[in-house]
Amino acid sequence: MSNLETSATQREVKDEAGDRAKHLSFVAHEIRNPLATALWSAELLGRLSAEERGGPRGEKLAKMALRAVGRVRRLLEDHLLAERLDVSGVPVSLESVAVKDLLSEAPLTIGVSAISVDLEEGLAATADAQLARRALEALVLVAGRGNATVRVSGRRVGEVARLEVAGAPVAPGDLADRRPGDPDDLGPGCLGLGMARRVALALRGSLRVEEGAFILDLPVADGRPPG
Repeated sequence: MSNLETSATQREVKDEAGDRAKHLSFVAHEIRNPLATALWSAELLGRLSAEERGGPRGEKLAKMALRAVGRVRRLLEDHLLAERLDVSGVPVSLESVAVKDLLSEAPLTIGVSAISVDLEEGLAATADAQLARRALEALVLVAGRGNATVRVSGRRVGEVARLEVAGAPVAPGDLADRRPGDPDDLGPGCLGLGMARRVALALRGSLRVEEGAFILDLPVADGRPPG
């Protein structure tokens, strides 16, 4: 390798390390804020009398702490899954999965206010059900921010099961790993988009944004064993 090639490689490695450091700084900031809220709420609860803890003030603090802990949990789970996917540390079991089953509990589990689903009859994808469900939940959560109604549609396009998740508008850059200074308008799903992008690749599919909506392509299940 020539000196010029070595220098270019070193710059590339340095740039990648810098990008990762910025992303980790964003992750730390996002986790620190709700964690501080949870700790503050718990501390105040501990100072209340038993009577106050059972009253409106105690109930309000308990709900605040629960919401904050729930946000920390989601952020950590999304980040850690993305990290494991980066090093191929997640077993991927491909099978035929009915797309409708990947969305059955999304509104209940992630707090989206309203969702409408329009799927082609019998649409199935070749995927790891757990990973595909995690990715779709992340997309639905971001699309449903600000109490927007989420619209999920799906159809077969050639050899692809194409899912569109629309609601609150998104931009192509939202799929990139977040950094300090990025627009802070994606809510608790901000780390889930990077995770969903990695899941799509692990499932031999793709994830992109078109006209303000997410487009998730997964290999269609056609009765043949996954190869």
